Amino acid sequence: MNPVYRSTLAALAWSAALALLVGAVFGPASGWAALAAALLTIVAYHVWHLARLARWASNPVAGKLPEGSGAWDEVLAALHRFERAAARREEQLANALTRFRSAAQALPDGVVILDSAHRIEWCNYTAELHLQIDGRADLGQPIANLVRDPQFIDYLAAEEHAQPVRVSRRSGLSLSLQLVQFGEAQKLLLSRDMTQSERVETMRRDFVANVSHELRTPLTVLVGFLETVRELKLDPHRVRDYLGMMGEQATRMHRIIEDLLTLSVLESAPPPAAERVRIAGLLARLRADAEALSAGRHEISLEGSPRFDVLGSDTELASAFGNLVSNAIRYTPAGGKVRLVWRDGAEGASFSVEDTGLGIAPEHVPRLTERFYRVDRSRSRDTGGTGLGLAIVKHALARHQATLEIESKPGAGSRFTVRIPPQRMVPLEPARQAEAG
Repeated sequence: MNPVYRSTLAALAWSAALALLVGAVFGPASGWAALAAALLTIVAYHVWHLARLARWASNPVAGKLPEGSGAWDEVLAALHRFERAAARREEQLANALTRFRSAAQALPDGVVILDSAHRIEWCNYTAELHLQIDGRADLGQPIANLVRDPQFIDYLAAEEHAQPVRVSRRSGLSLSLQLVQFGEAQKLLLSRDMTQSERVETMRRDFVANVSHELRTPLTVLVGFLETVRELKLDPHRVRDYLGMMGEQATRMHRIIEDLLTLSVLESAPPPAAERVRIAGLLARLRADAEALSAGRHEISLEGSPRFDVLGSDTELASAFGNLVSNAIRYTPAGGKVRLVWRDGAEGASFSVEDTGLGIAPEHVPRLTERFYRVDRSRSRDTGGTGLGLAIVKHALARHQATLEIESKPGAGSRFTVRIPPQRMVPLEPARQAEAG
């Protein structure tokens, strides 16, 4: 039985007993008066507690529930326990919501919670960046008013949302947007940045097309000469000429394949070991190779006395530097100058290859390190280039945290400069410093 009921019945019983006792001693009138006074006391006790509880209920404040006495003490204590349990549940829900929002904020994808009318209820930071919305100012706004893309509007109106829709933003982003139903009427709008993956896919298609094109030409020449030699009766001198041209095309295909394999290794291999690369010896080899390739047609000079070596891969740095030197020789007319310059110090090092060649127009410079990109295809083929040299340079330098700077002016030559960071530098040993000095 409820404690209030139990204590009230007990109080009524005691009041009746007291009234009977008073009536027996002082007469019936006194007995009824005593009963009335007891009943009024009981009613006042309950009214007082009910009034306090009603005042709190009209404006409930956590922790301000009134204290009770007697029978009401147990009732109000139960209310206190219920209030504390409700506060714990509310705190748990708040913590769960905080964890959910923190997790959603950490997602690399954008998340927007929409109501049944596609109005924004909440979004994470990534969605703000992707969709260019304000997570506070735009609450309650229809998403269609903020993402004004015809394809997205049609997607919202459609009944089926299993497949995402691609949307291009004015910021240059390419987004994949998808609606996911959850709860009774809410929806999640998920956004994913597809810009880089689309760029990679475009590069892959271009790469396949370029490789096919680059190999098709020498293969066509080879097939044509083979058919000619097989089907026609040619004099030995003509056969030797054709075989020589076939050998040139086979050598060209071999160089392309070798460069492709080099690029593949640079892209997939683990970072190079931090081995000491002897710069003085490397520079000497580069000058000797340049003079051999030039065959006396150019004036070649080497400047700079290394005071530091470089930590990295001798093979990769030699390949990168060698490509820059061979390009300068190939694209500089006879009688021109090629200058190799090494500078180093505690702040890092630089290796520059300067030439007096034809130079490069400004619009071509940003794309020079792309695979198979050529300023002049016919000139590249004449000089024996594969179109992969600067791509190899770019990847080899990136594996050493180094960068490539290109300066060029049509008719005035070019300068290719490698910048090596200070963390890759190591001073020469004392004996070698004395020898260099």
